[in-house]
Amino acid sequence: MHLIIPESYEPKLSVRETQEAIRYIRETFQDEFGQQLNLSRVSAPMFLEKKTGLNDNLNGVETPVSFTMQDMGAEPIEIVHSLAKWKRVALKRNGFKLHEGLYTNMNAIRKDEDLDNFHSAYVDQWDWEKVISREERTIETLQATVKQIFKVLKHMEHEVWYKYPEAVHHLPDEVHFVTTQELEDRWPDLTPMEREDAIAKELKCVFVMKIGGALKSGKKHDGRAPDYDDWELNGDLIFWYEPLNQKLEISSMGIRVDADSMKKQLKIADAEDRLTLPYHQMILNEEVPFTIGGGIGQSRVCMLLLGKAHVGEVQAALWPQEMIDKCEAAGIHLL
Repeated sequence: MHLIIPESYEPKLSVRETQEAIRYIRETFQDEFGQQLNLSRVSAPMFLEKKTGLNDNLNGVETPVSFTMQDMGAEPIEIVHSLAKWKRVALKRNGFKLHEGLYTNMNAIRKDEDLDNFHSAYVDQWDWEKVISREERTIETLQATVKQIFKVLKHMEHEVWYKYPEAVHHLPDEVHFVTTQELEDRWPDLTPMEREDAIAKELKCVFVMKIGGALKSGKKHDGRAPDYDDWELNGDLIFWYEPLNQKLEISSMGIRVDADSMKKQLKIADAEDRLTLPYHQMILNEEVPFTIGGGIGQSRVCMLLLGKAHVGEVQAALWPQEMIDKCEAAGIHLL
């Protein structure tokens, strides 16, 4: 457990007012986000059959919560980590066309998460996916989409300021782009997360690109599953968060693998056995569209826009009693 207690923290909204603000932000953001990126809302599962290969493997070390169902035999069922793979199949199944996409309210359990001000075992995010052409699998497409998402967040800042002027946390006016190799070249003696803190503090909002593969040092910046993001065409959207004096990641996203990049990345990850799974066969046979997609943390957006000190102020979850007591003593009221 790691907890930051900011000095002289004073919530600008009561618990009840915060709950109202959460509803307003979530409903307003998803409508504007859907319009900006041409996405339609769809319903999505909370659990999947393990044998489909559709669950998100995250960094490859996290264990999904699993169970069996009475009418499904002994086949393991897994609570989703995210819907990174499921969405791409859903676009195919539901007949989405070029430049059309979907978003969904995704709820997940990540039981191996290290709990702190930003991280919870309960994950709530807008998972989204959009059809692009083979020719649009480029850095330019990725950056243009990031700018669209940033535009929505900036507009939400103004919307929240109008409704809750005393509570809004102001955002920078521009998003910058940097690669993980550029960060290592500049700060070789820092850890990857320290580099992200340093660049976020300097630029205020930055999209860190190319996550998953090895850098010149032979080390990874961070882990990424080898079978959904193309490691050369992905990244994380990060803000410098003054209330806690550190970076806050809002979104992880990327252009998805094609057959060649998936085979290459699975070989690097020593996970070529996955190639026989139904999802991976669809990629190899080009039976699903080329896409770009990602996840945007719902509670983290609320936290960012309201200047909260702990994600538990905008999300009902479970926390160690020690964390609850320390937060309460500091005026941080966990839901």
